[in-house]
Amino acid sequence: MLSLFRWLVRLTIGLIAVSVGALALAWYFAVRSLPDYDASLALAGVEQPVEIVRTTENIPHILASTDRDAFFALGFAHAQDRLFQMVVLRRAAQGRLAEMFGERAYAADDLARRLGLWRHAQASLAAQDQTTRRALQAYADGVNAWVEQVNQGALGRGAPEFFLLPGDIAYWQPADSLAILKLVAAGASRQVSAEVARARVSLAAPERGGDLVRAAGEAPLPPYAALFGEGARFAAPPETAAEDWFAGLVGYIRVGRGSSANGFAASASRTAAGAPLLANDPHVALTAPSLWYLARLDLRAGSVIGGTIPGIPAVLTGRNQQLAWGLTPAWVDDQDIVMEEVQPGAPDRYLAAGGWREFSTRHEVIRIHGAEDRRITLRETESGPVIPPAHLGLQTVTPDGFVPALRWTGLSAQDTTLSALIALMQAPDRSGATKAARGIVAPAVQVTLADADGVAQVLAGEIPRRPPEHPTAGRMPAPGRDPAVRWLEPVAPDDPLRVTEPAQGMVAATGAEATGATALAVGHDRDEPLRLARLSRLLAAREIHSRDSFIDAQLDTVSPAARALLPLVGADLWFTGEAAAPGTPERQRQDALALLAEWDGNMGEHLPEPLIYSAWMQHLQLRLIHDELGALAGELSAELRPAFIDRVFRNTGGAAAWCDVVQSAPVEDCATIARQALDAALIELSARFGPDVESWRWGDAHVARHEHPALGQMPLIGWVVSLVQSTSGDGSSLARAPATGAGANPWAAVGGAGYRGVYDLADPDSSVFIIATGQSGHPLSRHYDDLAERWRRGEYVTMSLDPTLARAGARGVTVLRPLP
Repeated sequence: MLSLFRWLVRLTIGLIAVSVGALALAWYFAVRSLPDYDASLALAGVEQPVEIVRTTENIPHILASTDRDAFFALGFAHAQDRLFQMVVLRRAAQGRLAEMFGERAYAADDLARRLGLWRHAQASLAAQDQTTRRALQAYADGVNAWVEQVNQGALGRGAPEFFLLPGDIAYWQPADSLAILKLVAAGASRQVSAEVARARVSLAAPERGGDLVRAAGEAPLPPYAALFGEGARFAAPPETAAEDWFAGLVGYIRVGRGSSANGFAASASRTAAGAPLLANDPHVALTAPSLWYLARLDLRAGSVIGGTIPGIPAVLTGRNQQLAWGLTPAWVDDQDIVMEEVQPGAPDRYLAAGGWREFSTRHEVIRIHGAEDRRITLRETESGPVIPPAHLGLQTVTPDGFVPALRWTGLSAQDTTLSALIALMQAPDRSGATKAARGIVAPAVQVTLADADGVAQVLAGEIPRRPPEHPTAGRMPAPGRDPAVRWLEPVAPDDPLRVTEPAQGMVAATGAEATGATALAVGHDRDEPLRLARLSRLLAAREIHSRDSFIDAQLDTVSPAARALLPLVGADLWFTGEAAAPGTPERQRQDALALLAEWDGNMGEHLPEPLIYSAWMQHLQLRLIHDELGALAGELSAELRPAFIDRVFRNTGGAAAWCDVVQSAPVEDCATIARQALDAALIELSARFGPDVESWRWGDAHVARHEHPALGQMPLIGWVVSLVQSTSGDGSSLARAPATGAGANPWAAVGGAGYRGVYDLADPDSSVFIIATGQSGHPLSRHYDDLAERWRRGEYVTMSLDPTLARAGARGVTVLRPLP
């Protein structure tokens, strides 16, 4: 027995020693992939010595003598800090994520292949101007130079994720950057999902569905089913389940989700310093690391500083010595779903306007880690690629005998968007920037501009035009056999209506029309206009603005939707009835209403009112539409629709009929539904947070999750690599923080300003910037999340255009030298 005990002790000690050794070895290899920011390297491709000066926040200031060296060093710095992210973004655009992530990434790969993002990027390479092609090659050489350093020095494969996931790191190609830009464009538009939602509502509630999905002032749409004839049949709605948000983030960007931003500027006459101000904050899915990366680089045209996306050799929003610019997705209606009728008995033919035609067909293979490869057949029509109904919710709106095809501006093989962006960041003034922006194809953006002489906004990107007789005006899918579904020539890039001049020295955009709005009809599904109204009021409230007032506007967490809806929804509920006894549901309702009556709409994380309001509106919207729409109601209620609730409670066009529950004998009024919804919300919140209304906090539920797309849901590792923090705001506030609207915590924040910048042209060194996580993508780096808490608190860092100041505050300098 004693001998057995000794052997058990020895075995236990041995296992502990082996475990400790394995952990030490794993730590050693993981730490080796941390870059040395004080290295001096001789590299092929460098023309003259380059310094990459790293600040305390790990922001690279690239001090180069030539443009080639600047772009080379930017690629080198991006790869040092975000190599894994760059590889994942490239694979997402190529449709090769499943080779790393297995079956869960198959759907994303299938959609990317059918969109042809990589194929169109390769074709667009020849369309770039010579300056851009040189920049792309120099950038690729810089990325590859770091990959070679990793290989030669055994630097832990460049990132610890590569030890846990399969796949080699291929050398970077110029077309890879164009493909990532295509992926960004695909994620910026949500027109397909909007068309599908309108069609589904039309099928479920043909009489009143327009109240839910039609914007103010829009003409009614024809019943969707009538577009395909009386015998048209549609698939039954699938069993609905909570959206798997994490699965959609596997490539950092969710195709078809849509994005937004705030962009606003004040001319010199409206600023305290006597020079223009500009602010920009692109909203993206929250990931770890953030999609954005701060950088400064010296070019022949001058120094440029601002926000970049790893993989793309351009400062997308920022400033140079003379000009500041920012990008806001314009939500142009740049996509149409065209339903192509398949010839009975001949599945390789479809009915076009001129008769039956052959599909253009090709085959590709998607390789899946841990499973068999899948061979897919890609088909195209004259309208665009055929998208299987399993994608983007198309299965319920595709009639039997039809297949959906996508017409989209981003499918151009002559896409000069990157050339335009590189020219934009080197433009000396608004005139040069306006000319540069004409080359943008997709995504369509409002470009906010400021120089010493003033401010303006330019609507850039390809803007489709549809025939007046288009059966749905592009708002719902339409049959491809109808010649009216074809697009006309797009709006000319130099159309003067694209330029918005300032109103009282100010311009602003939030995704809706810009202030002083352009007369161009850009689409139907722009971002919630309440945000633009809120921003316009904040800007108009001050005669003179400063950098701090612009920061305050950018960080504003007041919900204009709450301010607009609560007086309507609660009009018949405020302080009604006798005071209820403490501890009763009636008293809890009265307490909640009393709090909301004094609330100013601020969605602060430490307040109970935002949580009560959010839960109330969620339950209210679901009750209004559930009896008419059934299972579809749950999907549509994931996003609050303030315009619909406003229409119902004002009884616009008889919309108050939504308050009556069709299946019940009594006729319910809107006050009854509002009270029932509030009671249901309070019951849910009490079960989660206890009965004391005043102890509830918005931040306890509104938790921002910065998910790591690869490792975020792995046991233990996910706790290390993903960031979780309470945050303020909601989907309609300027400091935008939309929630999932589904799942175990429907209030979890999944989006926000991945980047914020305020540019002061009065002082090159007073502009401020921040990103949502940290500069490094390495989970063991102290710069992985060192900016996250500052971002949450609304703080910024300064970035100077003065190389002397950059060197004075350097925490590391990497010197790249030509080979001897």
